[in-house]
Amino acid sequence: MALNTDKNVKLYYSIKEVAEMFDVRESTLRYWETEFPRLKPKTVGKNVRQYTEADIEQIRAIYNMVKVRGFKISAARKMLNHNRAGVDKSSEILETLISVRDELKELKRQLDSLV
Repeated sequence: MALNTDKNVKLYYSIKEVAEMFDVRESTLRYWETEFPRLKPKTVGKNVRQYTEADIEQIRAIYNMVKVRGFKISAARKMLNHNRAGVDKSSEILETLISVRDELKELKRQLDSLV
């Protein structure tokens, strides 16, 4: 049986790691926990938060709506509660488009350096 190198070996991420992933403050993540009932990371010890991949996907959807698309917290919460599948799909599409844009910018930069 071959080793699957695609899997993440890390099960939990600290609040600091997650904040760095999304370039937000730790206090922002704690605030989002109070505003979005589905976002409940595991806590151990003295309220040390441990985020799973599912929590990070939830944060990615919230980040997309609040920081990227400019929704207010209440509108983002309402969308997540009523149309979770649509929000996830829209988040995936946005990530793909950003990735394509970045690749195109890199190609343009390389082409410009040739000329």
